[in-house]
Amino acid sequence: MIVVAGESLIDLVPDGAAATPPSPLAPLVPRPGGGPYNTAVALGRLGADVAFCSRVSTDAFGEALMDGLRTAGVSDALVQRGPEPTTLAVATLGADGSARYGFYVEGTADRLFALPDRLPEGVRAVAFGTCSLALEPGASAYEALLRRESRRGALTLLDPNIRPGLIPDRAAYRERFAGWLPYVRLLKLSEEDASWLGGTPAEWLARGPSAVVLTRGGEGMTVFTPSFEVSVPAVRTGVVDTIGAGDTVNAALLHGLAGRQVASLDAVGWSGLLAYAARAAALTCTRAGAEPPYAYELG
Repeated sequence: MIVVAGESLIDLVPDGAAATPPSPLAPLVPRPGGGPYNTAVALGRLGADVAFCSRVSTDAFGEALMDGLRTAGVSDALVQRGPEPTTLAVATLGADGSARYGFYVEGTADRLFALPDRLPEGVRAVAFGTCSLALEPGASAYEALLRRESRRGALTLLDPNIRPGLIPDRAAYRERFAGWLPYVRLLKLSEEDASWLGGTPAEWLARGPSAVVLTRGGEGMTVFTPSFEVSVPAVRTGVVDTIGAGDTVNAALLHGLAGRQVASLDAVGWSGLLAYAARAAALTCTRAGAEPPYAYELG
């Protein structure tokens, strides 16, 4: 089983059909979202045995998020529930389909996540990232889960997916990020994340991860290991928006590893895995909002 730990939320996405060019006051369409949530749904659609570990509101948005998990075949056995409202993320789309977000997070349910006593037997991998590691008090609980499961031997994936507007102290976050790396086996981040965090793949690898995957948008992605690096090009396609593309990469990497150790992959193995992730991400970009592909679409 793969466990994805982190927030779910509602993305309020501009209705692209409403105005060209988009108006700041374009109608907003609610869509399920949140990096970890998207990753869990993508894994479910790919056919993985996956569970979502989070705290979800009992409001109407929360119920819709829960329905999305179940429809995708994601176990909700590790989901905590609470009466607080669902986090909202208001997306602004650029001409290239890239998204910027404004967040409404005060007093929301996912911030009150509590460390579970244990995860089920048979968990082989746990994924973390995005807002859940930036917003207290839940961030400390997710961090404790990362450390515990890493010590237990699980494959741990971290996608920081930086949202600068939610991080008031950049230096403190960078220090905390460095403290996570000894417990991370696979670090995946975008070029924007890497620039904001500072440092290099070699420096991050020296702190603990077995591999670093760097996504470069339309230029593809590269994996760095202590012994080699491998790059694959992006799959060219018509882009509606890029929402959820990075989360789909996380899911494809975890699903494609299929129980293999990150450190055991050679250059050929990584080339095939990255190509698979690139195809999955490209399909996500052809759809509005975070709509990852199903296994049958990837052949």
